Amino acid sequence: MGKFHRILEPGLAILIPVLDAVSYVKSLKEVAVEIPTQNAITQDNVTLQLDGVLYYRVVDPYKASYGVEDADFAVSQLAQTTMRAEIGQMTLDRTLAERSQLNAGIVEAMNAASANWGIKCLRYEIRDIQPPENVVTAMHQQVSAERKKRAEILESEGARQAAINVAEGHKQSLILESEAVKAKQINYAEGEAQAIFMRAEANARAITRMAESIRKEGSSGRDAVALAVAEQYIQAFGQLAKEGTTVIVPGNVSDAASMVTQMMTVFEGVRSKQQSIAAGRTESSSSGSNPFEAPQQ
Repeated sequence: MGKFHRILEPGLAILIPVLDAVSYVKSLKEVAVEIPTQNAITQDNVTLQLDGVLYYRVVDPYKASYGVEDADFAVSQLAQTTMRAEIGQMTLDRTLAERSQLNAGIVEAMNAASANWGIKCLRYEIRDIQPPENVVTAMHQQVSAERKKRAEILESEGARQAAINVAEGHKQSLILESEAVKAKQINYAEGEAQAIFMRAEANARAITRMAESIRKEGSSGRDAVALAVAEQYIQAFGQLAKEGTTVIVPGNVSDAASMVTQMMTVFEGVRSKQQSIAAGRTESSSSGSNPFEAPQQ
């Protein structure tokens, strides 16, 4: 008679004619409602055009029938107002990047508002977001500038690495070159030292043999020394003429015999002096062999 009596469960239901009548029929299936395109302003004052799809389900047929006049219209309007409110709390970049969080926020707000309607919002999906043309152009320019910046950074890093590689290679080449020069100088010094040592040994042997020849041969050895001195005399004057433009020569340069005679006189004087020094050393050593020995009676 116009008063709520009961909710009919699925299956066979018996009604009394005239007294009982079915007023509302609600489907418990999930329902998809298309949300039309609408304008929303972001936190940074950018106007966007958005549309979406809402998925909900009736969980309490009594509240869905008597708690709201038109559940589909109420849910659609609530979805639009909730979406505008959530967009107003986010910037444009966050709206574009955090769409899933935006959808979750809309569902949570709608479930809190539609609790008395017997309706549960399952999910909300934003289908399309259309910024203004000037904003889209600015976004494209920003992306182009960012890509150009990255390209320049990569190019500069490549040039820097190339310069480092070139400098490192030059450094290594200088190190290797210096090590090669060092090894060359060491080898040259070792060779020069060995050559000097060998020449010194050869001169020592020559002097020793010459001394032995003079001691054994007597006058023949002195003649050989005279011949050697004459040869060295001639070679020395020849080198003086080659090495310099000013040459100091003695007055009797053509008389090589007199020069050799003078040199031999000097040689004999040095030789006799050395013999006297050696004899003195031998006599002093024999006389002072034992200073602590008592004199014999």
